[in-house]
Amino acid sequence: MPFPPDPMIPQPPSHGPGRLPLQGLSLLIVDDSRFTCDALRLILQRAGARLRRAESLEIARLHLAFHRPDLAIVDLGLPDGRGEDLIAELASEGLPVLGLSGDPDGREAALDAGATEFLEKPLGSAAGLVRLIRQLATGAGPVEKGDDAPAPLGDPLALRDDLMRGVSLITAPGDPVYAKGFLRSLARAAGDTALAAAVEETHTAFDRAKLARMIEDRLAALSSLA
Repeated sequence: MPFPPDPMIPQPPSHGPGRLPLQGLSLLIVDDSRFTCDALRLILQRAGARLRRAESLEIARLHLAFHRPDLAIVDLGLPDGRGEDLIAELASEGLPVLGLSGDPDGREAALDAGATEFLEKPLGSAAGLVRLIRQLATGAGPVEKGDDAPAPLGDPLALRDDLMRGVSLITAPGDPVYAKGFLRSLARAAGDTALAAAVEETHTAFDRAKLARMIEDRLAALSSLA
């Protein structure tokens, strides 16, 4: 789905006469986390890119049947399979792909699948990400360095939605590997080291119930801020 333009995001100084660094570029973000996608939107739309989002391999392939982006950003852990499969398909077609994961060990898997580069959650420098995407998508040299401020976090409402989904995944029958991967990635994207550690220690039904209560505490805290 396309991201709607956000008139509340201020535009940075232009790079070149009247141009933003990613102006004219179309990017596809394949990630099941609303929180991560919102953080990417804040950075990339502000830099001039046009964005589409797919939250699964199936939806990504539907997009790609009708629309070819200049670059794809593909998360490795998706609800209907592994991002490495899509990375390999796109790389075989010559499309630049930026692999994405909350697991630093994902770098090797993404690059082996054919990703041009790998991005680890949390996102790090906003300006650095813009420079990287510009180089990968266009082959151009880097834009001027600019401000290497940390990337903005996503919308708290998006974090709330992802946490609610995490509770459902971790307590319901299903793929525990995917559920833990989703929560691990979300915890890293949100800078929540305690939650990330709790995910790693989850092995039994009792552990899953304990993790669900921990997430519910975070949901209650977010609700108090609303």
